[in-house]
Amino acid sequence: MALGSAPSAHEPRFDAGRVCLDLLATSYPGERLDGVGALCAWIGGAGLVPGGTALGPADDSWLTGFRELRGHVGLLVRGTRDGTGAQTPAYGRALARVNEVARAATPVPRAVRGEDGRLVRELAGPPGCAALLAVVARDAVELLTDPVARAALRECEGDDCPLVYLDTSRGRRRRWCSSEVCGNRERVARHRRRAALARA
Repeated sequence: MALGSAPSAHEPRFDAGRVCLDLLATSYPGERLDGVGALCAWIGGAGLVPGGTALGPADDSWLTGFRELRGHVGLLVRGTRDGTGAQTPAYGRALARVNEVARAATPVPRAVRGEDGRLVRELAGPPGCAALLAVVARDAVELLTDPVARAALRECEGDDCPLVYLDTSRGRRRRWCSSEVCGNRERVARHRRRAALARA
């Protein structure tokens, strides 16, 4: 399956600041990995493969693998953020699984001449599911073992938005996963509340 060949019901968002957190965001309404086409769109949008890379072997087993990894990453990120889950057996199992997935060889990039003569990136061979999962798992390992990055983990303050993101803003005062999405919703709601009070 070539990237973009199967249209998705939604456009995936990449507001979280890390690929593993972007995968975690796909468990929320409107962002779901609801089929192989949605997964392929997410893989391309997340930059796991260069544009135009064929994902011919992608099937339901890929979907299962990415959803499973997403669950483990979610448990680890939330357990690390609140500090309560890190001692549970489920946390230990998730950690072991993410470490195991991270061991696989990742896709090998190479530089080749494009049609215009400029160097472009492509993969040395077709990417397998395990290789792509390893990229995401290694990103989770990097995030969870970096004290500065861990300290910058935030949960969106938007209504009904449980997205976890990396706050890299100046002063670490970012409130929403996306100013354009949740921030805009909050501004509109605030405006409506003020208008309702003015009418009352």
